[in-house]
Amino acid sequence: MVKKIKKSNKEELSFENEVLPYKYLITNYGADYTVDVMIKRMREKSIIVPSFQRSYVWKIKQASRFIESLLLGLPVPGVFFSREKNTEKLLVIDGQQRLLTLFYFYEGEFAGKKKVFALESVQQEFDGKTYKTLSEEGKRKLNDAIIHATIIKQDVPSEDESSIFFIFERLNTGGMILAAQEIRNCIYHGDFNELLKELNQNKDWRFLYGKSTQRMRDQELILRFFALHFEWKKYTKPVKAFLNSFMARNKDLEMYSKENLSAIFIETVKVIHDFLGQRAFRLKAQPTAALIDAVMVGISKRLQSGPIVKKASLENAFSTLLKDKKFITVITTSTSDEENVKQRIDKAVNVFSDVE
Repeated sequence: MVKKIKKSNKEELSFENEVLPYKYLITNYGADYTVDVMIKRMREKSIIVPSFQRSYVWKIKQASRFIESLLLGLPVPGVFFSREKNTEKLLVIDGQQRLLTLFYFYEGEFAGKKKVFALESVQQEFDGKTYKTLSEEGKRKLNDAIIHATIIKQDVPSEDESSIFFIFERLNTGGMILAAQEIRNCIYHGDFNELLKELNQNKDWRFLYGKSTQRMRDQELILRFFALHFEWKKYTKPVKAFLNSFMARNKDLEMYSKENLSAIFIETVKVIHDFLGQRAFRLKAQPTAALIDAVMVGISKRLQSGPIVKKASLENAFSTLLKDKKFITVITTSTSDEENVKQRIDKAVNVFSDVE
């Protein structure tokens, strides 16, 4: 198990623990797949195993015992899939350790470590065997072994697939507790997700925010910026669900294009880098998410009417914003409340609107 990650402030903790006031209508059905069919579909990428930093955590002895169970005809836990609407591909929600173990065994290499996947700590007849060196009987036994799959589809609400996020979040994914953006990286894979990764490496953004975070917190803040830039007046809590919906709807960059998003983000962080510096993102030593939201959206909205050319004008507006006691309140307390989110963005948009 991974040690509990310390949150840098109460705001981040509240976002991770938000209560989600939704009810769903979900259709699910069972299907039994033979192992060789699973492997075929994984090779064809019609079964998608989400990728994230800690994707495979089993040791070779643990993996070997799973393969042995199948060779012995013992029952193994099932897997959960979500069927993607547009592609009909199956996204693995739970069971990736088992499926990757099978894939690595058939490929002959353990976890991409250039180590031959030979079974260890198993019954003598299987000890040291690779897939290729199994007896013909053993291969047939493994190929024909059945793994039960539960396949789910969200019927209501129909505009997104946010239930998949929450199912993924609640299942024990190889003993790893994932942060919200790590889960989005898995289930909302696509062009928008790739763009978020790309923009997260922007040199101005990296200077302003600091070192890249392991839990994709910085990438989530870019997603938050886009969601609030376009839809802050429609914001409803919780933040987690608001971001899920925005990312799901723009998964393939059909709602907002790569060119449009990139231009908005790059111009905004360049102006902040050149005219304000790191203080624009900080009340104290660490970046403050609610302040980042307000400053970036306020400045990006101002840039829609033309470039900012006077550094002093922007500095004065920023100083005015930080002197506003109500603004400080809404970026430091109950930061995910609907009224506070709308007030902080509204104040920033108004203050920066007259910048020259």
